[in-house]
Amino acid sequence: MEKTIVALDAMGGDNAPGEIVKGAVEAVLASEQVIVKLVGKEDVVNEELAKYEYDKERIEVVNATEVILTEEPPVKAIKSKKDSSIVVAMNMVKRGEADALVSAGSSGAILVGGQVIVGRIKGIERPPLAPLIPTKDGVSLLIDCGANVDARPSHLVQFAKIGSIYMENVVGIKKPRVAIVNIGAEEEKGNALVHETFPMLKNCPDINFIGSIEARDIPAGYADVIVCEAFVGNVILKLYEGLGATLIGKVKEGLMSTLRSKIGALLIKPALKKTLKAFQTEEYGGAPLLGLNGLVVKTHGSSKAVEVKNSILQCITFKEQKINDKIRENINLQES
Repeated sequence: MEKTIVALDAMGGDNAPGEIVKGAVEAVLASEQVIVKLVGKEDVVNEELAKYEYDKERIEVVNATEVILTEEPPVKAIKSKKDSSIVVAMNMVKRGEADALVSAGSSGAILVGGQVIVGRIKGIERPPLAPLIPTKDGVSLLIDCGANVDARPSHLVQFAKIGSIYMENVVGIKKPRVAIVNIGAEEEKGNALVHETFPMLKNCPDINFIGSIEARDIPAGYADVIVCEAFVGNVILKLYEGLGATLIGKVKEGLMSTLRSKIGALLIKPALKKTLKAFQTEEYGGAPLLGLNGLVVKTHGSSKAVEVKNSILQCITFKEQKINDKIRENINLQES
């Protein structure tokens, strides 16, 4: 059985290295198909690892003496901090020493490093960040959620193609429904970017385009691939996460408010726990930066072990399904 090797930035994120290392341990316990290379300050990482029992052959520590902080200018940090955990891990992916990088660190450094170090697939104009978000019937792919705030219509068309490949091969949805985020269902609605992009998506033979989608229809699962530029996508994602957390908190608060509700909570606890878990975004891992020569996955800066674990595990499917090869073939076919 071929293993998937994941370079994990042990120093990135609000809860590093504790929750990052814990997530790595949980990942190797959950799947025999993964090897994790924890990249960071060796003594600090080993101190955390000493707290756990795990397969020593499937977790390795790679020393990196520097850390890129979130407030640092990304381009300058990538150039000047050659021995930072992000840069060392990126170079491991570039050299083929790892199949993927997972990091909860600086978003800017990950976006810059992904393009400058790992490199774009030939023909890809702008790699998008694309997280899976929970819906009534399963999940949808939000593409782009943070990488390209100045996207052009041609970029959005590529996002639709890349997103369709991802949903078909990773999630298993045949002919995924593609929609563009808009302020109304009518074709004439929207800003200049949507106006110009809509007919291009409509005439694209490689995707199953169903038209516009309003934000209120996203949780209902009306589309499998939700296309937008990064400003809109990031607002949708952050509102989604904030509202989801608030609703889950209010439900729990309501169930604990009276003796009767507490008795009722005990009766419905198994079903409720399963339902609420489905709407927790951390259950779906991180956001892959699609269209690069290797897999780069960005997780939330506030990630706990469960999201780190799920982000590592999603790399297995990405490798098994040869997503990069399929994106490369699709883009090259369009160019030829």
